[in-house]
Amino acid sequence: MPPATPPMPPRPALSTMWAMQPRFERDLQRFMERAEELGYRGVEINHSMDAEQAGAILGYRSLPTTSVHAPAPLERHPTKGWNRELNLASTDEAERALAVQFHLRSITLAADAGASVVAVHLGGVGARLLDGERRLRSMYDRRDVMAEEWDRTVDVTVRERAEKAAPWLASAARSLDEMAEVASRQGVTLAIETRLHYHEIPLPQELATLLEGYPVTVAGYLHDVGHAEVQHRLGVTDRGAWWDLLGDRLVLMHLHDVRGLLDHRAPGNGDVDYAWLAARVRAANPAALRTFEIDQHESDEDVAGGLRLLIEAGIVAGE
Repeated sequence: MPPATPPMPPRPALSTMWAMQPRFERDLQRFMERAEELGYRGVEINHSMDAEQAGAILGYRSLPTTSVHAPAPLERHPTKGWNRELNLASTDEAERALAVQFHLRSITLAADAGASVVAVHLGGVGARLLDGERRLRSMYDRRDVMAEEWDRTVDVTVRERAEKAAPWLASAARSLDEMAEVASRQGVTLAIETRLHYHEIPLPQELATLLEGYPVTVAGYLHDVGHAEVQHRLGVTDRGAWWDLLGDRLVLMHLHDVRGLLDHRAPGNGDVDYAWLAARVRAANPAALRTFEIDQHESDEDVAGGLRLLIEAGIVAGE
C-alpha cells in the first residue's frame, strides 16, 4: 500500500489588522475583495474591529470568517478603558470578570460567523513591561559587545517574572475555565496565543499546564510566529520549546515576519527562518488554521508576496 498523502493545510486567511487603514476602515467589502485578489481565502476579525465593522464583515461574507481575535468587537468601557487592555489574569476580580465577559462576546461572534476558532491573549503577570525586558530591548542592537551584561539581564528578567507569576497564573486558569465552558457549548475552540512581551501569559510550560484537562477541540495552542521569534531574540524563551511541548495542540498560526524586534511585517520583510519553521509545522497538527497577521503599513505587493513566499516554503497551501 502506498504511503498516505499528508493532508494539505487549510487555505490562508488575512487578519483585518491590515484593514485598519483609511481606504478600508469604513469599506470592509473593498478590503475583502482586495484580500481575495491578493490570494487569501478567509479573514480573521481582529480586536481592532468595532461592532459596526465586525457586522460589515459578517454581512458581506465574500470571504469566510475563519477565526475571531478576542476581545472583538473593540469597545471602550466607561470606567475601565478599552476592552482589549483588560487583563484576563488580573488579580483584581472585577477586572478579570469583565475581561471574561468581553471574551464571551467574541465566542458568540465566532459562532454567529461560522468561525471555528477564537484567538485569546490570556493576560499577563501585571500589566507593564518587566524592567528586565525593557533593559534587554534597549541593549538589543549592542548585545554582542555587551555579552556579559546581556546574559546577566536575561537571568534577572527570568527570575523577576518567576517570583511574581503564581497569583496571576491562577487568575488566568480561572478565566480559561470560564471561557472554555461556554466555548465548548458553542462548538468554538479557544486558541491561546504565544505573546510578544515576557510578562505576558503564557510561557510554553505554563500553557502546557493550563491546557491539561481540555480536549484540543475546546482549548489549544496559537503559535504567533513573530511573538515567539521576538522572545527568542531577547533570550528569554526558546522558540523551539513551543513546538516541543505544544505542537500536537496547534489549532491556529499567526504568520508574519520580524525585522530586529519589530513584528507584523509581511513575510519577506524580515529575517524569520521559514525553513526552520516549515519543519516544525510539518510535525504539528496539519489542520491548524493559518492567518497572516500583517499590519496596515505593509503594501499590497508585500502582502501578496508574503503569501507566495510561505506557499513556496510549504507552510501554507496554494490553489
